[in-house]
This record gives sequence, C-alpha cells and structure tokens, in this order.
Amino acid sequence: MAKTFYISTPIYYPNAEPHLGHVYTTICADAVARYHRLKGEDTWFLTGTDEHGVKMVKTAQSQGTTAAELVEKNVPIFVELWQQMKISNDDFIRTTSDRHKAGVTAIVEKMLAQDDIYLGSYEGWYDEGQEEFVTETAAKDQQYKSAVSGRPLVRYGEPTYFFRLRKYADRVRQHIEQNPHFIQPEARRNEVLSKLQAGVEDLSISRASLKWGIQLPNDPEHVIYVWIDALSNYITALGYGQGEGNDALYRKYWPGVHLIGREILWFHTVYWPAMLMSIGQPLPLQVYAHGWWTAEGRKMSKSMGNFIDLDRLRAVINDFSLDALRYYLLSAAPFGNDLNWTEVDFNKSFNDLANVVGNCLNRVLKMVGKYCDGVLPPAGAAEEIDSNLQRQGGQLLGQVHSAYETIHLQQAVMLPIELARLTNGYIDATSPFKLAKDPAQHQRLQTVLNVSCQAIYRVLICLLPVLPEKAAEGLAQLGVQINGRTMDELFAQPLAAGHKLGSGSPLFPRVDPKKPA
Repeated sequence: MAKTFYISTPIYYPNAEPHLGHVYTTICADAVARYHRLKGEDTWFLTGTDEHGVKMVKTAQSQGTTAAELVEKNVPIFVELWQQMKISNDDFIRTTSDRHKAGVTAIVEKMLAQDDIYLGSYEGWYDEGQEEFVTETAAKDQQYKSAVSGRPLVRYGEPTYFFRLRKYADRVRQHIEQNPHFIQPEARRNEVLSKLQAGVEDLSISRASLKWGIQLPNDPEHVIYVWIDALSNYITALGYGQGEGNDALYRKYWPGVHLIGREILWFHTVYWPAMLMSIGQPLPLQVYAHGWWTAEGRKMSKSMGNFIDLDRLRAVINDFSLDALRYYLLSAAPFGNDLNWTEVDFNKSFNDLANVVGNCLNRVLKMVGKYCDGVLPPAGAAEEIDSNLQRQGGQLLGQVHSAYETIHLQQAVMLPIELARLTNGYIDATSPFKLAKDPAQHQRLQTVLNVSCQAIYRVLICLLPVLPEKAAEGLAQLGVQINGRTMDELFAQPLAAGHKLGSGSPLFPRVDPKKPA
C-alpha cells in the first residue's frame, strides 16, 4: 500500500480577488504535493475559502450587498484561478457548504460533551482584520492598532461562549517542545513558545450579534465564530463528523501538513491543536509558516502602483509562462523568510531558466543531433571532469528529496539549476565542437555528449514539481515520456546508448527585455 501524504493551504477570505500572497502559498503547496505524487505517495491536496465572519459582513455592507452575495461573486474567481494556474488540488472546501457545517457542528458537540465550552461575556479590544481579541496590554503597546494591518482596533462587548483554551495550553506547549519540527521555521516556533509562556486566555467562539455563520448547536441564537469554523476545514473536508461511512478520507489521510502565512501562525499552532486535543483527534504533522511579500522594497499598495494583483500575474504568465512564475516565486527567498517582488529579480530568474536550463538542453540536443544523428552515443572511459559531473548528478535526487521533506523549497528549486549550470560549464570546458573536428577524439566526443545528456536529464526530472509543464516538455525533447513513473524510477534509468532523442525547441523563448515583469 502506498504511503499517504496530506497537505493544505489556509482557506482564503473571498472578500476580494486573490493576490500574490494567495498565489504564493498555493503554488508552494502545489509544488510539495506534486513532489509527493512523484515519489509515488498517495497524496491529497486541499485548499478552499473561509466565507463567514465579521470581515465578510462588513466588506459586503461597504459594497452595498450581502455576505452571501459577496461570497457567490468572489469564490468562483478563486476556483477558476487555481484551474488557470493548473493547481493540482484534490478538493476545494467552502465553509458555507453543507458538509463543512455538519462537520463543524459535530466538532462543537464533542467539545460541549467534554465541558470545554461555557457561556461568559467579553468586553475588550478586537482586531477585525485578524478576527482576534487583543489584550489591553497588547492594544496599548500597539497604540490601539492592528499589529498586522495597522487599522484601528474596535471596542467590543457581548455575551459569548468560550472554549477552555487554558485547559490545553500546557499540553500544547509540551507538544511543541517535544516535537521540534512541529512548527517551522525555527524562528516561528520560538515566537509561539514565547507567547505561550506569557499565558493564554480562554477563546471566544460565538457571536450573538452576528447572524452570518453556523449556529451553535446548544444555542441557535449564537453563531460559531471564525476560528472554530475555519480551522475545522482541514478535517471536515475529509469527511470528519459527517456520519459513519463518510470519513474514509479522514481515516486515510489525517494527520497532514499545513502551509500558512505567518500572520495566522498562533491560531494554527495553539488554537487548532487545543481543539483537536478536546475532541481526541491527532494533531497535524507540521505547520510551516512562510513570510510576507513586499514589492520593490515597499509594502504593496494599489495607491503606490506596486500591488501585484491578478492582472499583473496573468500578464507575467502570458509573457513568460506559468512555470516561469512558479520558478520565481519558489526561488525568491528561503521558504519562511519575507520576500520582495522586483522586476530586476524576476528578469534574472527568467534568465536563469532560459540561459541555464533551456540553453543546456538545447546545446545537448543540437550536438547529439549534429554529431550523432540524434542518437545518444555510449560513454567511454571517464576522465576526472566527467566523473565530477556524474558524481554531482548522482547526488542530486537525494539532495532534492531532503529539501522537499524539510520543505526547504528554495533549495529544492535551486539544486537542479546548479547542476544545469555545472553542465554548461562542463560543455564549455570539454569543447565538443573542437573534439568533433578530430576523428581521433571521436570516442571522447561520445563520452562528453553522453555525460552532458544524462546530466540535463537528471536536472529535468528533479524540476518536475516546480516546472510541471516545461520539465515534462524538456524530457519529451529528450525522447522521454513520464507515463506515471516516479522520480526515483526515472532517475534509476539513465538514458541508454542508442536512445533516440527528440527534436529540440526553446523551453523558454526570449522575451522583449523592455517588457516589465
């Protein structure tokens, strides 16, 4: 039986169109999901939309519509965008769906049975953008503004049901301490532990004044508030709480890995584990928080003209290709760090693809076509320069496996690029065009061409999760069809002498350099 793997993005607020942040998280998760499928693992990839809460209601009111109408306007944009970007998600969960409502209701009923929910009242400061209460001390330190958006906090008070978060805080802390890889990167783990040491309050989980949401099963006058509702999606999407016989996916795939933005780290690493402890279910395997995007060194803003919206992203895809966008996003910074979109960096990134990977493949195909009629020659005795490239190529897959398993995505992306760069240097150093002029060097020429071809073959195999279209296209030019084979299977079968290569064409055609990314 194949090993299983489950990965999720956050579910996104459809209060506006998706932007660079949504696309980045989703492409990162997609690359990881594709990698695990290419390992031969039975993989499930979830994304979706978080459609309840005050933020949705207020946005709808500001647009002269209802929350329900706003949702139905914007959710299809997310669905269609992921289809256009060829995201390989297996499911798309909506918090307004009947299956999610049934699962959330079952979760809350279990919490009630554990006496983990009680009626109280709350009055204090509230961050509407983050859907989070803020202590008086924190509000004062932040000058009564949101630590994330900078918008003013609001004063809020009404009867509310609470989840006994304090009951589970020590168990959550112990789990984080005993499982160093549960929260990554390390800096984010330290942030959570430091905040836990300062103590937590019980969590408000209902609103009587809000009618847009799932009713609390023990008190229909209250709706279940956003973090219980939203966080539950990771298991309700798998059928948890929806009746016997409907939870096969849950039993098969849970627990999984969550990729999120660091602004929602606390909710995923404290609230969510505590909820799962309350209902007696396993905790996630890992929560990995990535950084925030700026553009040209500044916070993205429509008024400043540096906001990377869908129109800008679609223009990049149209001009440079979807895989060029994927490569840039995944290689822009070590995963977990903040990132900065710049036109200069994007163009440099595209040139890496065109001048390093595309050029290497094109050189190999042209040389084998010209000197060997497109048939891969056998390799003869290896010299040190050949052995060095063969060694580097042989180590590549193991290095890529390690990078993906630890979600070091920049490293996973750059390792194959560096082998392509090394291969170009090898071709320059061995000068096949000079060897071809000397009949006495024919065997040496054959060796150089074979070694070069095997190297770019390995590069393209390891780029499949990152460049699913272009890497497959490059392999097809080498006369190789993936046909459901795993990366290990492809890697273990070097191209045989006598293998007929296909015809070559530029993987990354040149783009007008004046055209901005």
